[in-house]
Amino acid sequence: MSKLNTALLFRCYIWLTETIYSAGYITRQEIDDKWARNTTLNHHNESHIPERTFHNWKNAIQDLFQIIIACDRSRGRAYYIENKDDLKHDDVRAWMLNTFAVNTLISDSQDLKRQILFEKIPSGQRFLAPIIEAMRDKVVLKMTYQSFSKSHPSTFTVKPYCVKVYRQRWYMLGKSEVSELRMYSLDRIAELQPTEKHYRLPANFDAETYFAHLVGVSDVNRKPTVVTIRVNSEQAPYIRSLPIHDSQQETERNEEYSVFKYCVVLNYEFMQELRAHGSALQVLEPKKLADQMKNDSVKVTKLYE
Repeated sequence: MSKLNTALLFRCYIWLTETIYSAGYITRQEIDDKWARNTTLNHHNESHIPERTFHNWKNAIQDLFQIIIACDRSRGRAYYIENKDDLKHDDVRAWMLNTFAVNTLISDSQDLKRQILFEKIPSGQRFLAPIIEAMRDKVVLKMTYQSFSKSHPSTFTVKPYCVKVYRQRWYMLGKSEVSELRMYSLDRIAELQPTEKHYRLPANFDAETYFAHLVGVSDVNRKPTVVTIRVNSEQAPYIRSLPIHDSQQETERNEEYSVFKYCVVLNYEFMQELRAHGSALQVLEPKKLADQMKNDSVKVTKLYE
């Protein structure tokens, strides 16, 4: 098998995982048959996946995603996902499999491309794979980055801590040589390459805990605040079914309105979520946030006078 670039290799890992996951149990011959028919990834029209390549992929999948591909000899040497139940409680791995499952269906049925519409995520495919590999190997990255707030790009080294997707953009939380932890948007990266330096992730760092009180990606180091909002009965079902934040609690409900409570960082993204509901939503507490929302509404009104 010819040497694959990092992004394509990453997609092959996901393809193999999804193929085995969706089948439940599948033999090597059945996997090879599916690979032979895959015109999206199998660019060289290979009839099978070489044995060594197959096991390299299998090992990489376990290293990257903690997904264990095992072989059941009692079923004619059929392969299966040993820790399949774990995927139900892991948002990242579930997202990965669901996304590629849809992509696989579209690739196999070209006519569906005009019937299924996606939101584009800038530069996700180009830089996501090498960043994940760097996190796996604890390798420091050399990055050329163009911030919206600066007139020219800068080049520096950064230690990647985790990645996060928000509103069609992938972000990397990293610690550079010149600043503390901050977010970097992947679509603003001009160049990215691994260095020979390695780093240690702090033992007490946990990505889920770090973002626990955050909507979006800004003001990651601010402390959370308790927020209470009132939403009319027409809009409440939408917020109830798609919470603004994981901490959302419905503390009151009647025929006219519902009251929701949150413990969140008062950042730009959270406030945008509140503004998106317009006059259907009112901030009750804290007063400082309620006053700011009111002042913003006055400014918007003046624009149309």
